[in-house]
Amino acid sequence: MGEELELRYGMNPHQKPARVWVHQGKLPIQVLNGQPGFINLLDALNSWQLVRELRQTLNMPAAASFKHVSPAGTAVSVPLNDTLRQAYLVGTMELSPLAEAYARARGADRISSFGDWVALSDPVDAPTAQLIKREVSDGVIAPGYEPEALQILRQKKGGGYRIVQIDPDYEPPELEQREVFGVTMAQQRNTAVSTPADFQNIVTRNQALPESAIRDLIVALITLKYTQSNSVCYAYNGQVIGVGAGQQSRIHCTRLAGGKADTWFLRQHPRVLALPFRPRLSRPERDNAIDQFLLDQLTPAEEAAWLEKFTAVPQRLTPAEKQAWISQFTGIALGSDAFFPFRDSIDRARQSGVRYVAQPGGSLRDEAVIQACDEYGMVMVMTHTRLFHH
Repeated sequence: MGEELELRYGMNPHQKPARVWVHQGKLPIQVLNGQPGFINLLDALNSWQLVRELRQTLNMPAAASFKHVSPAGTAVSVPLNDTLRQAYLVGTMELSPLAEAYARARGADRISSFGDWVALSDPVDAPTAQLIKREVSDGVIAPGYEPEALQILRQKKGGGYRIVQIDPDYEPPELEQREVFGVTMAQQRNTAVSTPADFQNIVTRNQALPESAIRDLIVALITLKYTQSNSVCYAYNGQVIGVGAGQQSRIHCTRLAGGKADTWFLRQHPRVLALPFRPRLSRPERDNAIDQFLLDQLTPAEEAAWLEKFTAVPQRLTPAEKQAWISQFTGIALGSDAFFPFRDSIDRARQSGVRYVAQPGGSLRDEAVIQACDEYGMVMVMTHTRLFHH
């Protein structure tokens, strides 16, 4: 047996002992700080593959915010405008390209990213470390760390923040194994990587697929490759804005991801950005308050607790105001890890501004799904590659 590493515990604290190892040679990871657990390593190894593939395909720094073996957010480095800087709570901070990618990944779904595992495609610099330092996070994996960045990160969680460095040149064996209930299964590792070459088979009347849409579809599909299936992903301007993961129904994936995308849009509404928070309210408390602000109704007890977070009573957005704001966002990309069995997912996607769709195809009702896209003027690409992940 090759090198091994003792873990803090297994999937739950009572599952001890726990360890990770390779069959031959050395582990590709090195723990620089803290002691990871079983789920930490699952998040780390899955999220690293995601950002590595984005970096290789798009040649841009990439970041992912992982929770429970699925991404809450993923992004490549696209500069932030003033609105997103405010919505992502970064203000006038200095942001390197890698920091911009992480700000976007963390900002995709701040509620779900609470206590995340961070994956970064490039060596971590000080601006990125400063961003991570301010967030509630369990750990980080990257191919390297600048000395100042490492010093910053080692201060988190009372010195116990989990910092993992991975060999960027490591390639795993082609055959991967998994043991479940004492039974070992093996399969060829999923080496399919989405690239611009996968978007040649456009099946809709609208054939216009700009470079920005190809980039966003690649972000969506590579994200889906490391998302627990069934899964659907909405992407926009180089980042994920909504992930629907682990649902048994395709339409439920689409609704869940679409709801998260709508929340992402609404967090940029002027009335949300101007909420009168009480001084010294923590970042997670602000995130939860915004989430409740965007709900249509709270119970009396919830309402009373919520109002304590403000210096004045906020004026809620009406359903009509929400829809009017969301309708301003167009050109959204949507990826699906498997085919759409019905047109209902296309109908729901339209409500959140989707214009570009990528899916494997192969359903008995492909023609009905294509027809729905044509009705809305969408562009649909059939990739012929399913991306299930379990």
